[in-house]
Parts: sequence; structure tokens; C-alpha cells
Amino acid sequence: MLPALTGISPEKLAAWFKESGEPAFRADQILEWVWKKKVTSIDAMTNLPAALREKLKESFRLSALEHSTTQGSADTTRKFLFRLHDGRYVESVLIPANPALYGEKSDRRTLCVSSQVGCAYGCKFCASGLAGFTRNLDAAEIAGQVLAAEQLSGERVDSLVFMGMGEPLANLEHLLAAIALITGPKTLHLGARHLTISTSGLVPQIKQLAEHPQQIRLAISLHGATDEVRQQIMPVNKKWPVAELFESLNYWNSKKTQKLTLEYILINGINDSLEQAAILSRHARRLGAKVNLIPYNTVEGLEWKRPPNAHCRAFQEVLKQAGVTANLRLEKGHDIDAACGQLRLKQETSEGIIPAPAKR
Repeated sequence: MLPALTGISPEKLAAWFKESGEPAFRADQILEWVWKKKVTSIDAMTNLPAALREKLKESFRLSALEHSTTQGSADTTRKFLFRLHDGRYVESVLIPANPALYGEKSDRRTLCVSSQVGCAYGCKFCASGLAGFTRNLDAAEIAGQVLAAEQLSGERVDSLVFMGMGEPLANLEHLLAAIALITGPKTLHLGARHLTISTSGLVPQIKQLAEHPQQIRLAISLHGATDEVRQQIMPVNKKWPVAELFESLNYWNSKKTQKLTLEYILINGINDSLEQAAILSRHARRLGAKVNLIPYNTVEGLEWKRPPNAHCRAFQEVLKQAGVTANLRLEKGHDIDAACGQLRLKQETSEGIIPAPAKR
């Protein structure tokens, strides 16, 4: 399989041109075609000699992704499904700005990016892990999602959240290579402060990422304020319980200036008690973290339910009364297969790539 140009760093591309005996300036031309002009074929690089274009096609693919399906929501959320070279699928979600935060005229767009095919961590609310873990995505497949979303939507992506399919910190090497492409001045040139990595709580990798020089934001998939509640939802909590997780977040805060985010999916009768809200508020205040509250999106194969909107607001109010910044996302893509991995799961099941998952 030829390497994809969307995964080649400017330094490696320059080295390839030097080894090929081609002028060095051609590397910058190709980077501009790929990342700035967003061409969909090597033949579209019209200022390159025909012989060079043929040499490129013999050595590289342009992209690691093939667009398969787009689902559109009434709120203009869009989910993109991409086919990979091995026949597996990965998905990204383009989310419009919340007018309550950015104003009715805001045109900001956030892309939710996947880092793995499937997931090994088995979070109980999530469709990504229903069929188990297949493999890590490489840098071309991760960064390529951002480029493809801009090509398909015709819109600039303003910020990224690595909280789609997979556990980003379990694929840290490829993730950081992709981030170098996403933030590089010759590639997508999106500021690191506009990138958020979400993790289920991999303590050693949180500390490793804290040493990374870029000011990337960190979000924690908490979903339970105590071990008793969190372990019902997050199997990773058995390896790294709440106390160890928060110790790693204290270390993060000692190294970074960016405010932490605690992600909390509200599941009816499981983690949505007002007692959990009070404990969560104490955690958030101690860390100086903000909280994102996300009512559960129904997933076929899972039996949990979404709490009533009024109860979600009551949970939020406990946090706000404690002085914690708490955003409640009542609707974004709820009328499509919005849960992480849900569209990919349907596609791979329909093609017989994976068996239909049993209910858990």
C-alpha cells in the first residue's frame, strides 16, 4: 500500500524530493495543493510537470480516506463515514456552534475526529467498542478526516475534538504525528489551542501528554463522580480509579495553562442523581475545570436511556450554584446516528464485516 500524501510531513516530503533529484521548491507546491487548495487528485496539481505527477502517483496515494456516506441533521450537524484501505470504516462529525455561546450569527464549526477503528476500552454508553478493537489509525487517516470534512462541507473547521471512535491516548504516537500536520504552517495550520483531546482516563498517557510542548486542551470522559458510579460506565476506572485519575489531572494543571474539561454523559437512573452533581461540582472546583453535560444518545444494542430535559437542567443548576461553568448540550445531531461509532457499526454490520453486536 502506497503511503498517503496526507500523512507525509513537510520534512519527509522534502527528503523524498532530494532523494528523487527533484527541485526542493516542488515540495512546497505539493503541500499547498494538498492542504491549502484541497485538490482531490494528483493530476489536478497543474503547475507540476506531467512526468513529476506520474512519479508522484507511482510513490503516493493522495488520501487515505474514501468518502462513503454523509448524514445530515436538522441542526446542520453532519456525520461523515469514510472507507479505509482495508475495507473498514471510520467516522467524523461536523458540529455547528452553539448560538448560546457564540451568538446566532456564529459560523464556527467543530469537527469530532476518530483515532481508532473500534475501541478496546468498552465504555458502556458508546457504540465504538460494541464490535471490539480493530486497529489504530495512522497520521494520514486522522489528519485526513479534517481535510476531507473541509472538502465535503466547503467550510473551514475552526476547532477539533479527538473524541470520536477510539481512545486517542491509546494511539498517542500517531495522534501526535497527525497533530503536527494539523497545526503545521505548511499544512492545515490550525492553532493547537483549538484542539481538544478526550480520554477515558489513561493516567500514564495524561502525564506524558502534559510534557508535550503545544498548548492542547484536555477533556476527561468522567461520567461518574465516584468509583462506585463510574465503574458501572467506565471499565478503565478499575485500572485507574478516580483518585489516581485526579492526581494525573493535578499534574496536568502544573504543566499547562489551558483549563480542563470534564465530560459527563447523563444516563437516566445511573449517574444523574443530584448527589453525583454535588460531588462532581467539588471535583470541578478543585481542578478549576469546566463541565460539559451531554444527555445520553440512544444506541441500538444498549438499553440505557436519556434523562428528561428538566432533570438535565436541574443537574446543571447544582453545578452552577457551586460556581462551576457547566454547559448543557440538549440537542446536537440527536436525529441522526450521532453516538460515537454508531454509523460505522451499522455500515460494517450490513456488509457482514462484523456480526451484529449482542445487547449488553
